[in-house]
Amino acid sequence: MKIFLALLPVLTYAGDLSFQIAGLTLTPEPWNKEANLAKLERYTREAAARGAQLVVAPEGFLEGYVGNQGHTPGLTRDRYFAVGEEIDGLLMNRVRKLAQELKIYLMVGFAERRNGKMFNSAVVFSPAGDVASHYSKSHTADDEPFNTKGTEFPVVGTAFGRWGTLICFDRQLPETARILALKGAQLILVPAWGSYGETNDIMMRVRAYENGVWLAFVHPKRCLIINPSGKIVAKDAGEFDQVVMGKIDLTKHTRSTLLEQRRPELYSEILKK
Repeated sequence: MKIFLALLPVLTYAGDLSFQIAGLTLTPEPWNKEANLAKLERYTREAAARGAQLVVAPEGFLEGYVGNQGHTPGLTRDRYFAVGEEIDGLLMNRVRKLAQELKIYLMVGFAERRNGKMFNSAVVFSPAGDVASHYSKSHTADDEPFNTKGTEFPVVGTAFGRWGTLICFDRQLPETARILALKGAQLILVPAWGSYGETNDIMMRVRAYENGVWLAFVHPKRCLIINPSGKIVAKDAGEFDQVVMGKIDLTKHTRSTLLEQRRPELYSEILKK
């Protein structure tokens, strides 16, 4: 299967803005948060030593993505709630301090316990240790029985441009990435766990291209860094634990004119159930 990306006029955004991103293609151990945190720290330190300014780990990395009933047969509500972490909990604060120590942006996926509910979330801690971005998965394919679905698509301003987040299955619905692009996202981070392969590679290239954004797909077995033209500029070397380094350059951020060619007044039908 091949993908052909047509050449369209582009808009160029001036400014000196480039940085190194690292995707961590790491497989965590189910339920073992301490072991997974140790692995996260080890590979994050390696990434930072190699110059990474943004480090991204996969979906549900902290607890091993145990909230999916297909991945975890016999999953119970009580056990799942027990493994949950609050965003300012003990282990998440250790992630926060790691970002602060290394002076990097650090994203990790985790089963979040919040106000008596569970969410499949991803948080980015800033070099100052602040919460730079916080997103909860909004589309789950109904295979995460104890997770509450998120309802917002935040785009956040950082020292390295404007970022949005999608988690795994979110990426399969084209509306989600389009919303982020329309809200000004220049980079979409996609921590994931589920399917990967040729079809997914094509899908991620199209999401970047059709929205004129950079995209980072980070999965335990696959990592893709894709530019706004749909070109893969960095990827993993195979299905093993590793750090995948890539350079994102927003100095001459090119955004396809597809957004400018939209005719929203014609699209009301897609909002109907």
